[in-house]
Amino acid sequence: MATPLSPSTTPTAAPGSPGTPATTLRTVAVVGLGTMGTGIAEVLVRAGRTVIGIDISEAQAARCGAALEASTARAVARGRITEEQRAEALAGLRTGTDLRAAADADLVIEVAPESYETKRRIFAELDGIVRPDAILATGTNALSVTRLAAGSARPERVLGVHFFNPAQAMKLVEVVSSVLTAPAAVDAVTRLAVELGKEPVAVGDRPGFVADGLLFGYLNQAAAMYEAKYASREDIDAAMKLGCGLPMGPLALLDLIGVDTARTVLEAMYAESRDRLHAPAPILGQLGAAGLTGRKAGRGFYTYEAPGSATVVPDAQSPASGGPWTVGREVRSVGVAGSGTMASGIAEVFAKAGYDVVLAARSAGKAEAARARIGTSLARSVDKGRMTAEAAAKTLDRITPAGSWDAFGDVDLAVEAVAEDLDVKRQLFGTLDKVCRPGAVLATTTSSLPVVALARATSRPEDVIGMHFFNPAPAMKLVEVVRTVLTADEVHATVREVCGTLRKHPVDCGDRAGFIVNALLFPYLNNAIKMVQEHYATPDDIDAAMKLGGGYPMGPFELLDVVGLDVSLAIERVLHREFREPGLAPAPLLEHLVAAGCLGRKTGRGFREHTHH
Repeated sequence: MATPLSPSTTPTAAPGSPGTPATTLRTVAVVGLGTMGTGIAEVLVRAGRTVIGIDISEAQAARCGAALEASTARAVARGRITEEQRAEALAGLRTGTDLRAAADADLVIEVAPESYETKRRIFAELDGIVRPDAILATGTNALSVTRLAAGSARPERVLGVHFFNPAQAMKLVEVVSSVLTAPAAVDAVTRLAVELGKEPVAVGDRPGFVADGLLFGYLNQAAAMYEAKYASREDIDAAMKLGCGLPMGPLALLDLIGVDTARTVLEAMYAESRDRLHAPAPILGQLGAAGLTGRKAGRGFYTYEAPGSATVVPDAQSPASGGPWTVGREVRSVGVAGSGTMASGIAEVFAKAGYDVVLAARSAGKAEAARARIGTSLARSVDKGRMTAEAAAKTLDRITPAGSWDAFGDVDLAVEAVAEDLDVKRQLFGTLDKVCRPGAVLATTTSSLPVVALARATSRPEDVIGMHFFNPAPAMKLVEVVRTVLTADEVHATVREVCGTLRKHPVDCGDRAGFIVNALLFPYLNNAIKMVQEHYATPDDIDAAMKLGGGYPMGPFELLDVVGLDVSLAIERVLHREFREPGLAPAPLLEHLVAAGCLGRKTGRGFREHTHH
């Protein structure tokens, strides 16, 4: 976190001491009144600043004023501000088309279209207009702030200030300094951001900065995954929302950002990093060239009701609503193999949904202990008022512990949740093949091993499928359903129907490393580690940027420490081995921490120190 410089309590702070006229930044000119410029103008006006809005288009300048009138009227209606405050805010904005109006400004924020030519021209003109102590800020998210500063008459007063859309709601502001920027300018803008109620993060000048640098790499991978027909757009988006708690899926987010905008940012990132993961997926260029730039065009990855609408309408790619054509097999009883957290969580999910469950482990003691753990978990649900004591007792009664895999003789579905080790799982599948009745579905919960390798350990590979639950299984809605090239349609249909009964959301994917969620999540985590390793940003700044700018429930370093650095490293190694993409090689810093035994929360130290409770 950039240290907030004691924000003033009232929005109308007293001007700074004499001799530092520009440090309080009372009058701000906003150049370029598109969505972003208009949003920034509103934030400033509401914080009691005098705002000069400038746009080459008279219509656009008028729209900015109208937008402010409408949004402040809504705020009054909702009781957030008084009529007086609204009148004051509206009086604080004047708009026009002449750049010379910026002569009185303490700060100019330029949010013109992303082109060097346009921005350079604006900066050159401003050099001849503004006061010598005025600060010039560019709102670019992909162009080099240093290059723009170098072309200016006073490079020391040029910096970047990157707001997020919608500017009124999003708390993050990245304050970007070039090697030429004066620290006083950075301090003044950082203080202003705090006074606007924002959370400033200080960053250096490189394409995408922190938030977009991590976000766009991930969005690009999602576009490539869809382009490769690995999974449907609906399943990719549902997987990331339900598996990672994100507010929007990546393809829907690309449509909102604008496919063309995303491609521009990625091009700039690739030119700098030469990382193939930043090279724009060809589909972004194809959609852009066809004018299908997302919501604003009415069509991108999805089709919308109208240009600018957020309502998705069915199109040729929408999943058929008739449901599956194949009917699955009947499932009444389920065997769960294993005694760890995952196994007991999955057994609890099945029992809650009314299935009879045989919970088997390597010893009767382990199976009993796992069932006792489920009892504790159900008791917690009763305490929280999520279920009645009677329902909890009935659920626990449906679970029969067993000390041998032979107990799976009559189950319709066997779910394996033992250690993530190929030999251990292979051996178990060989046993299940002997023990389970013909026609039983054999499922594995592996997250990183090839499902087909387990299928080949049986004499009935067509009955083997992946069911990847997320931790904790009772709470997480997502199940990745993994078909191998050998899985029968009927088996696939059975597992999808079972997911419906469990009230889980199934997504279909093929049998390759990482499935959907891990293949998109872990490269993003790895890139965050590389940013720290390159001393570009600190874990605290990156976590703040992703939570505030990307809507992530946890920052990447919080998540890594919870997941475990050793587990994360193992998944990254599997992904790198599968795809051989240089950018997927685990960051050396992660390898070092794991070698040093810093594995995250479980050892008390990972990227951060954790005090044991």
